[in-house]
Amino acid sequence: MTAAHANDYTWFEQRYPVLGEAYCLTHVQDTAADELLRRFDALTGREVTGLDAVIAAWETFDDGEDEEAQELLGPDEERLLVAVTELDGWALAVEPYGYLGSLSEVISTLTEGTRLVSHFRSAHAVDHFNWWERESCRLQFEPLFADQRHGTDADAPGIPELLTACGFRLDGERADLHTEAAFALAERLTDVRLTPERLEAATFRLGYAPRP
Repeated sequence: MTAAHANDYTWFEQRYPVLGEAYCLTHVQDTAADELLRRFDALTGREVTGLDAVIAAWETFDDGEDEEAQELLGPDEERLLVAVTELDGWALAVEPYGYLGSLSEVISTLTEGTRLVSHFRSAHAVDHFNWWERESCRLQFEPLFADQRHGTDADAPGIPELLTACGFRLDGERADLHTEAAFALAERLTDVRLTPERLEAATFRLGYAPRP
């Protein structure tokens, strides 16, 4: 397990301001990118290189100007863009302004036979962190309120210390870097360290997943 802390991820919102407003990141262990898109029930699109290119693709899609999406989707289909890459034995799904990886009904499908760690923040400051294993929730909480937790490991020995080490507050007070702490906790649980350099070098497969 790494020693990641919230301070290690202050770059994320500065480097990717669109995602800093609203995002969902989902790690799924021992799963190929195409398989993860299949579990999202996504229509598979093109490959792009770098997270900047993912954001640009989302902006085009959100504006209704994505020619690929227009060819793949029916006129009345409501879908969300999901971009997936593979890092250190995990598939990583990035959803600009998305939320699918935060929904229990979606997570239960994504985590069949494997392990999942996801974190999400909406434009309205709603946030969620999930750690699931084989369709069972081990830890679920809102990063802004890390003292209120659910799951089989919510109060397991070492969990409070782990959360505190990442930068969460467990005394009822709000942590200044609770979103960054979610990134740190995800790194500690997956051993996947995210950096701008890695994210810009990664090849992402775009997909268009149905809105629940």
